[in-house]
Amino acid sequence: QVQLVESGGGLVQSGDSLSLSCRVSARTASIFPIGWFRQAPGKEREFVAAIKWLASSTYYDDSVRGRFTISRDNAKNTVYLQMNSLKPEDTAVYYCAQANSPGLARTLSGYRYWGQGTQVTVSS
Repeated sequence: QVQLVESGGGLVQSGDSLSLSCRVSARTASIFPIGWFRQAPGKEREFVAAIKWLASSTYYDDSVRGRFTISRDNAKNTVYLQMNSLKPEDTAVYYCAQANSPGLARTLSGYRYWGQGTQVTVSS
């Protein structure tokens, strides 16, 4: 069983920055990519970004490209999401998840293990 634990959420103001972490428990983390998703109140969970462990491949949703950066530390089995120039519409619970195949995916069905989520609130 793979466990993912997110941390780093909080309350910030519009224009501020915040960094999220996703610690992955199992060694299989090095095989399957990790993705970040978010879910705002009353909305469906949506893709944010994804990264491969063993290649410099990343994938971003258009809504965050240029503001968010996904990165990883293989030695720590940890994936980060650096969020800059935050907007009120970025407010959501952020989840990390492990993909169920080696390729980068943006659909919920492309991921099989999920963390519990961390709240990010951006005030205007």
